[in-house]
Amino acid sequence: MPRHIACLSFDFDTWSGFAARGMTTPTPISRGEFGVIGAGRILDLLRSRGLKSSWYVPGVVIKTYPAACERLVREGHEIGHHGWSHVPPAQLEAKREAEEFERAVAAIKELTGQGPQGYRSPAWDISDRTLDLCLKHGCSYDSSMMGHDCEPYFARRGDKVEPDQPMVFGETIDLVEMPISWSLDDHPHFEFIRTKEQILPGLANANAVLENWIADFEYMRRTTEWGMLVYTFHPYVIGRGHRMLILEKLIDELTRQGAEFLTLDEVQQEFRTRAKAAS
Repeated sequence: MPRHIACLSFDFDTWSGFAARGMTTPTPISRGEFGVIGAGRILDLLRSRGLKSSWYVPGVVIKTYPAACERLVREGHEIGHHGWSHVPPAQLEAKREAEEFERAVAAIKELTGQGPQGYRSPAWDISDRTLDLCLKHGCSYDSSMMGHDCEPYFARRGDKVEPDQPMVFGETIDLVEMPISWSLDDHPHFEFIRTKEQILPGLANANAVLENWIADFEYMRRTTEWGMLVYTFHPYVIGRGHRMLILEKLIDELTRQGAEFLTLDEVQQEFRTRAKAAS
């Protein structure tokens, strides 16, 4: 039987992503704080459709908004590791990365009673140490890389990459990669950000983006017997009124097309079962 899975995932960054960029003045911080409002709207929608999802929450956000995070747990959503701060691991020194990773695990354990099964790096930029930290702290999957569009795979560590040499592949490890894509992420489509160094234009037509998101699922249905797509949203982005409408339309259209909605943890478990049966 064909099986096509949609994973709804939410990076609950609130103000932490702006702070990581050095944007700590009141207006960008308030922009991030809108994520708490957006999260409430999203949870109401998910509850109305009977859906569970995966939320990746930085430790500083867990500690800043305990009531909002407790609602996630109470309503049965997966809580994944998304760093302590929102500084990308590739920008951290080894000692600080290890300290922040452990500190975030502790925050999740305090919130949920158990450690996270999944990790997603802030800004999707891991270091050459990150996957080892995932394994050390008991994670079963990572969701920070882009080596496929609609199928999980086992991650590698230790690749050797030089601009003028063929790549040397590293070791495949017992960590499922749940691949993501910027095209299935709301942030680059919608968010206008201006800094001294760059401008992210954002502000795309929401219905045009929705067409792309639906088309990727349709292509997966046409070309695979078993497949999955990970959609990534940010509550302060998707939580705006016109974007909430396209999220609702996305859920309803994927449902019409026969999508199964699962958390990333549920999918990585299913992938492991399938991989074992095929070996």
